[in-house]
Amino acid sequence: MFSAEVYVNRRRALAQKMAAQDAHGIAVFLGNVDAAANYRGNDYKFRQDSSFLYFWGIDEPWFAAVLDLDSADECLYGNDVDIDDIIWMGPQPSVASKGALIGCPATAPLAEFDKAVAAAVAAGRPVHFLPPARYYNQMKLAELTGLSNASVRKVGPVAAGGASEELVKAVVALRLIKEQCEIEELDKAAEIGYWMHTEARKGCKPGVLEQEIVGRMEGITYSQGWGPSFTTILSQNGETLHNHSHHQIITPGRLLVVDAGAESNTHYASDFTRTYPCSGKFTTKQREIYDIVEQANELAFSLTRPGTSYWDVHCATVRYMLEQLKALDFVRGDVDEMVACGISGLFMPHGLGHNMGMDVHDMEDLGENYVGYGDERQRSPLLGMGNLRMARDLKPGHVISDEPGIYFIPALIEQWKREGTDKGFVNYEKLVDYYDFGGIRLEDDVLVTEDGARRLGPYRLPIKSSDIEDIMAKE
Repeated sequence: MFSAEVYVNRRRALAQKMAAQDAHGIAVFLGNVDAAANYRGNDYKFRQDSSFLYFWGIDEPWFAAVLDLDSADECLYGNDVDIDDIIWMGPQPSVASKGALIGCPATAPLAEFDKAVAAAVAAGRPVHFLPPARYYNQMKLAELTGLSNASVRKVGPVAAGGASEELVKAVVALRLIKEQCEIEELDKAAEIGYWMHTEARKGCKPGVLEQEIVGRMEGITYSQGWGPSFTTILSQNGETLHNHSHHQIITPGRLLVVDAGAESNTHYASDFTRTYPCSGKFTTKQREIYDIVEQANELAFSLTRPGTSYWDVHCATVRYMLEQLKALDFVRGDVDEMVACGISGLFMPHGLGHNMGMDVHDMEDLGENYVGYGDERQRSPLLGMGNLRMARDLKPGHVISDEPGIYFIPALIEQWKREGTDKGFVNYEKLVDYYDFGGIRLEDDVLVTEDGARRLGPYRLPIKSSDIEDIMAKE
């Protein structure tokens, strides 16, 4: 938890942004509740809703809050513990004392939250809420507002009924720009991520079960922070972008893609990817592709600065990769035409990066287009280009991932060949020899500064192919 002043200022700024949109009524925030893993009393590890945590700071289940947009009144709702709670959890601070920690002196039992929302609905006042990520909150909002479950998930003007576009835009505008206290937490998360990946590289040896490596990596996240920021991706099937199976034995000659990150204790996330040769040395084919991706990572970083569109950074990066793939005879023809036609999507079906913060894909629950695009640009329909999660003009305080990759996905290659999607640019005869290659992805977390950018964390994971080989030979 940050200081009370941080949360007071955030709520004040939110009210101002809502007023600028001529928004009236109340803004309601639902925290998350306990969720049973397999029966009541055996719950999943609790994770608070990020927007609730951002404005209200309470990292506990069964809390809610209301901000009155007309009077500026606010109230935190939650229940004080009873004797049954004390038996199992021990004495706990009062809701009033928790409210004081976030600069919100007005508190009330959770049942009063329902009454406050019902009163607003009865009076015909707009009720602004964010699209719920959890089903309990979805059903709760539907119950309180009289809307359908589908409606509370749909974002639009509040007058249309449903999640409030006005509130989404205001929250996105605030959370996109990271405060200094947030940057410090992101640096902490990045350091934990560094040690995670160091453990992964040390464990990448023939004969080792992937699961063993993942277990040691995630143990680090729990010993130094809250835990993993997402389900760890560690696989020798690197052509599968989000492979969560860890049942394989490390095999000589293959490549191990490791995409993993950690949350700090305040829930700020890191997200790094490295690709390692399972034999400790890259083959000639592997090194050729690896070095292209590594240089693409460096290029993207060099172009990341205030005033530059991340869409343009993405386009410049995939253009570079296509130029290099052309030099190796994977593609033929005019590179600019290839970029315009989306040919890069065959080799990199995802975008260059995404926003980061309290969520590893920051605010994705609010809608990717609101977060990564806003009113600045329309999303492309092309594979790869269309999967770019961040296309905004960059500003100081933006935190984004830089994660180019090249993959050889046999099913996708065959589909493009069958349907003629490549428009004659792709040399399929060359690709046949790469069906068992896998994929390579290299990812860093980047903060946009006043005059450029810097990578997050006190240390950078080794990334050059020669450095990787030298280090692995010694480990």
